Amino acid sequence: MLITFTGSLSLFLAMIALAALPSSSVALVVVRSATHGVRHGIAASLGIAMGDLVFVALAVVGLAAMAEAMGTFFTVLRYAAAAYLVWFGISLIRSEPAALSGSAAAGGPGGLWISFAAGIGLTLGDVKAILFYAALFPVFVDLTAVTITDIALIAAITVIAVAGVKIGYAVTAATIAKASQGWPYRRAAQRVAGGAMIAAAWALALKS
Repeated sequence: MLITFTGSLSLFLAMIALAALPSSSVALVVVRSATHGVRHGIAASLGIAMGDLVFVALAVVGLAAMAEAMGTFFTVLRYAAAAYLVWFGISLIRSEPAALSGSAAAGGPGGLWISFAAGIGLTLGDVKAILFYAALFPVFVDLTAVTITDIALIAAITVIAVAGVKIGYAVTAATIAKASQGWPYRRAAQRVAGGAMIAAAWALALKS
């Protein structure tokens, strides 16, 4: 096994710190969880982690050149993710405050898949993520000599760190939303959240 315990721990802590930073992915998880229930927030979190795994694979096997060749594909994904965020933001602004009870909290399978797909699309739409992973991993492990065990460990660290932090956001957001039922400013807060999603879409679309 090439990657050491110290390297694994350092990578894990670094990914936790990066996953916790405010970003469009955090906004997606928080809003989906607060408006549709914690299950949707968790689904979005798992989608984000899945998108990160794609970039991990590209970085580990040295396919940065392929990612560059697929630039048009990633651009389409970025705009699609931005369009989804705009649609979601407008829906939040125009709709009545969502209740986290009954069908809204449970969500159907299709709805959960939408949250999951949104997480993947939002992550894969960030072309700079591949550059981040390509630059981060060599600090912790020699990518020219990784073993299958190393790859499995890196994948596990990515899922636990990224999904774990995002799920923490989801649970917290759902708890706060449930506690705020009947809060007179809930409609205003929902509009602010919608505006934040639109702003995040704008920032995502402008990334190069």
